[in-house]
Amino acid sequence: MTDAAKKDPLQHSSVQQEAEKAPRSQWRDVWDQFKSHRGALSGGILFLIICVGVIFGPLVYWNDAQYVPTGRDFIKLRDMRPIYHALWDPSAKMDWAYPLGTDNLGRDTLSRLMFGGRVSLAVGMAAMVLALLLGSLVGVVAGYFKRLDGLLMRLTDLFLALPLLPMILVAAVLFRESLSKSIGPEGGVFVLIVCLIGITSWMPTARIVRGDVLAIKEREFVLAARSIGTKPDKIISRHILPNVLSPIMVSATLGIATAIITESALSFLGFGFPPDFPTWGRLLNDAVDRMTLFPERVLWPGILISLTVLSVNYLGDGLRDALDPRIRGR
Repeated sequence: MTDAAKKDPLQHSSVQQEAEKAPRSQWRDVWDQFKSHRGALSGGILFLIICVGVIFGPLVYWNDAQYVPTGRDFIKLRDMRPIYHALWDPSAKMDWAYPLGTDNLGRDTLSRLMFGGRVSLAVGMAAMVLALLLGSLVGVVAGYFKRLDGLLMRLTDLFLALPLLPMILVAAVLFRESLSKSIGPEGGVFVLIVCLIGITSWMPTARIVRGDVLAIKEREFVLAARSIGTKPDKIISRHILPNVLSPIMVSATLGIATAIITESALSFLGFGFPPDFPTWGRLLNDAVDRMTLFPERVLWPGILISLTVLSVNYLGDGLRDALDPRIRGR
């Protein structure tokens, strides 16, 4: 035992216990940094609540979102008022089976919001995955292979210069009927919208990934792997991709928000899903004609779109700070 240990055995014991502890996990550090970001934590909780509500809500609260009542049922439901209208106007009749009221055809608003959220989130997730795959592929290839860099980046600049929304509207008009006949009205429009959004939103991911790959491929561990004859595909899969995971995950969260907004815009303009298939954008489109009489029909889907996009943006901001080791710990 050293002289210092003889003088202060308790301090020596504590130092030895700290040295014997297992090293902290990288994901534990990421989680600690993410928890310290209040906006990101609040956004993640809000996004989780929205996802749970639209996925499992119809299992608890069940009113058919596409059922159109007829006869006396329609006469009873078509003038239904939400709960706050009943509180303001004591003479208004309120049926607690429809807390948010019904639309002009008697379909339950809350049920359609839940089913519409399912479709909007599914479109956002699927389009985000497609955009990430295309953007990561183009970014990694352009950053690692110098001879392909100029060609792929000029292609990226070309897509960035195109008027994307008019191009999406034209493509939706051209391919909607053929896909609807081959896959079905809902399935065909879903595939069309996902492909259009994914193909037109991969460019920011490609530019971000390319910049990180250009910096990482000059690092010592990549040069060492190249010097021993490691093939490019092995270097990319083992050394390049794990180190560009952070910007890819941040682009994923932002891509969900972009896809939801684009799908809502398409449905609002009448180029999205069929009228009887609820999405948040379609609900906005259906509510415009009666917005002066029933403003809540516009507010509910608009609030849900805004909250979802806001929560995803805060979530992406927190993931960027947590996954970047240069920022982590500040």
